[in-house]
Amino acid sequence: MAWQQPNPDDRSDNVERLQEAINNTFENMCKAEDALEHASAKDRADIEAKNHRREESLTAMRNEVKEEAADRENGYQ
Repeated sequence: MAWQQPNPDDRSDNVERLQEAINNTFENMCKAEDALEHASAKDRADIEAKNHRREESLTAMRNEVKEEAADRENGYQ
């Protein structure tokens, strides 16, 4: 089998893909918050911990969107 050239780095839709991930994560956080009403104490702690991790992920993804948008403006140099 011949060696294959790796696919070129296509970052053209990174901002949109990241924004979709942010929206999905935020939606999951809202659903989890709604589930807290009916959760047991253990489940409540698990949900709260997971939402904390989601919030950290949202912060990181928002920062990455800013970086990608700036890179897009600068021509991905």
